[in-house]
Amino acid sequence: MLIVFSPDIVKELKKIKRNNVKLSKRVEKQLSLFQNSPQHISLRTHKLQGNLKNMWSISITEKIRMVYLLLSHQEAYFIALGTHDEVYKK
Repeated sequence: MLIVFSPDIVKELKKIKRNNVKLSKRVEKQLSLFQNSPQHISLRTHKLQGNLKNMWSISITEKIRMVYLLLSHQEAYFIALGTHDEVYKK
């Protein structure tokens, strides 16, 4: 799976890398899992509903999520990273 990041995600990932090394490593681990197996059980991949009905989410930690849009069968465009409430209210 090819992963593409929105400009907002790029900024957020840089901020996390500077301020929270442990979380940064967890994001890298989960994204690596996603690339190799998008439905891996530890990602808790699920399709969203409501205003985000065409998007999907993976879990980074118990509280942190990443939201993405499938551009094709083999390409995901990540658009949001944050807590459950932060990413799902967009």
